Amino acid sequence: MDFIADILKITLPAGLVIYGMYLTVVSFLNKEREKLLVEIKTQNNQTILPIRLQAGERLCLLLERITPNNLVRRVNQPEYSAKDLHARLLYEVREEFNHNLSQQVYFSDETWEAVKRAVEAVVTMVNSALQDMNEEARGIDLAKRIFQKSLDQKNDSIQHALTQVKSEIRIYF
Repeated sequence: MDFIADILKITLPAGLVIYGMYLTVVSFLNKEREKLLVEIKTQNNQTILPIRLQAGERLCLLLERITPNNLVRRVNQPEYSAKDLHARLLYEVREEFNHNLSQQVYFSDETWEAVKRAVEAVVTMVNSALQDMNEEARGIDLAKRIFQKSLDQKNDSIQHALTQVKSEIRIYF
């Protein structure tokens, strides 16, 4: 019996010391892991933040470039017929959108959907402006009709998408 008591007197304190050291080492390793994660996040932000900002700039530029007034002024040529201008406007909108398609990676689904709706609204506006125009209509006639439709609609979808993009960019500041 004395033998068991002697063994317990030695092993119980040794076990407590080993358990205490285990807790100390685990705590130390957890704190080191947290420091490493914070350091990785900081480095990640230093790398990704400029890319996200650039993506935001590109989406804002896309939305500004496809605004009907800017689009028509940039694309229209005096010699274009209404059909030529229509085709050229649709081509420009699709090219702008396709060129910036990869930017969706840096934005929420809601923001990207707002951008897509804005692009679709411009395409719809351009298509509806061409309807009911005669075959001999000039590009300037189509441009006038697009300007009028733009004034009537006030580009709500484009403004909404711009607001979404800007508010998401502000999160990072």
